[in-house]
Amino acid sequence: MGESPYSVGEGPATRVSLSLPEGTAEAIRRRVGKREFSAFIAEAVERELRGQILDEYLADYERRQGPISESERDRARQVFDEVFAEAGQWPAAS
Repeated sequence: MGESPYSVGEGPATRVSLSLPEGTAEAIRRRVGKREFSAFIAEAVERELRGQILDEYLADYERRQGPISESERDRARQVFDEVFAEAGQWPAAS
């Protein structure tokens, strides 16, 4: 695959096929309505990607510097979320 000119959360919407268990899909529809279904899924996927990217950064840091405590890990997540929420940007996965 080629390099995309867009970062996570950017660019025009593109149609993709997604399969979910019917119970999950219905729970989403009940919670957000049919019109907000795609936005809900996009936000959930972006949260998951952000978590995976942070996990990659933390794993790299621990390989280089040694283990970090659970409180340091929690603080890193908090700072990560605050910084990128303010900047409106996503870090690139290494």
